[in-house]
Amino acid sequence: MYLTCRSLLNALVAACCFAVGLSHAKEPPESSILFENVRIFDGKTTTLSPPSNLLVRGNTIQKISADPITLEGQAGTVVIKGEGHTLMPGLIDAHWHATMAALPLQVLMTADIGYINLAAGKQAQATLMRGFTSVRDLSGPTFGLKRAIDDGLVEGPRIWPSGAMISQTGGHGDFRLPYEVPTARNAPLNRGEAINGGVIADGPDEVRKRVREQLMLGASQIKLAAGGGVSSFYDPIDVSQYTEAEFRAAVEAAENWGTYVTVHAYTPRAIKTAIAGGVKSIDHGHLLDEETVKLMAEKGIWLTLQPFLDNEFSNPQTGEARVKQLQVYAGTDNAYKLAQKHNLKLAWGTDILFNPRMVNRQGAILASMTRWYEPAEVLRMATSTNAELLQLSGPRNPYAGNLGVIEEGALADLLLVDGNPIDNIQLIADPDKNFVVIMKDGKVYKNSVKQ
Repeated sequence: MYLTCRSLLNALVAACCFAVGLSHAKEPPESSILFENVRIFDGKTTTLSPPSNLLVRGNTIQKISADPITLEGQAGTVVIKGEGHTLMPGLIDAHWHATMAALPLQVLMTADIGYINLAAGKQAQATLMRGFTSVRDLSGPTFGLKRAIDDGLVEGPRIWPSGAMISQTGGHGDFRLPYEVPTARNAPLNRGEAINGGVIADGPDEVRKRVREQLMLGASQIKLAAGGGVSSFYDPIDVSQYTEAEFRAAVEAAENWGTYVTVHAYTPRAIKTAIAGGVKSIDHGHLLDEETVKLMAEKGIWLTLQPFLDNEFSNPQTGEARVKQLQVYAGTDNAYKLAQKHNLKLAWGTDILFNPRMVNRQGAILASMTRWYEPAEVLRMATSTNAELLQLSGPRNPYAGNLGVIEEGALADLLLVDGNPIDNIQLIADPDKNFVVIMKDGKVYKNSVKQ
């Protein structure tokens, strides 16, 4: 017994000594990557810099200089010869569905959750390879995917997750089948709730509870459905959903966690009710009128608007969904016109939903924004402006540091583009060919520069 205890004591002492030794051991040096001879689009200005050099150390931009950058004391630095290519911030999609863009609705409603997660993981890697280094996910079961990306299990963009969209009965997030209505008191979770894709809540108390649940799971912001939708089964576009009291309950719960609520809404009535309830961000808004836009401008409300038109990027719909879709398309040009006129805080996102064939057009959809804006304005919207929107999450922001800009001290999410996207924005529509380097958090995920 004595020998056993003494052996255990010796082992513990040895372990403590080893731990102390580790505490005094030198940390491995941070990796350094030097971009030489690049023209920089910094995410804020409308022109490119003169030929410059940029040093990334660890996951941040350490130095930017028109003069050569010396590498003393930074042995092992990787040098990427820019050859005059454009270095720009990683792109940000402010209305993305990391899980629900990857699969058709019928698969999401029936497939095993393991299959759904694997499909989402594959699509996350493709999203990053399209140059989108950050996304604001506005409903879907993405908490596990985000963790897997952050832990390095799969490759993908930074994700600001909302978790499940919260919807009233019969609202935009109610995908139950008619035989499931009325709901029995002891009814099991519906499919959307079971996978945390969307949850139903009626009344301020239920809304407050569902918001708190999503925050508990890791939501960086909360999304509610405030009005009718194209892809939902039961609600016409003109329908307003939730009351001011219900919005207020959601907003108070979110604000207690230091974050905000955004809503799905197209019409003035839905938007005004949400704003009265304290909502800070509107997603869509295609049927806005001038009175509502003035109210949004006065209160500093964000609008994330999508370039929905009846074109090659249109999500195929039939029957009543097609009628609703055409209603939305009819308002798009006017919504952008009003947003410009009143200088709204305007973000950009795709909102690709249930259409895995369209996800590869993510960059092309961004490029189509030149219908309303100059190329430099489009690129600024998808970088620094969208990054500003992400900051609304406050302490729930999952990634500390500046994004969407190229400046000393900012996080190193960078794209090296073969060409000048300000002169030719269509370069971003073909990322496989034109994005020769893709970096996220200081790590290179693609490098096709000839050495």
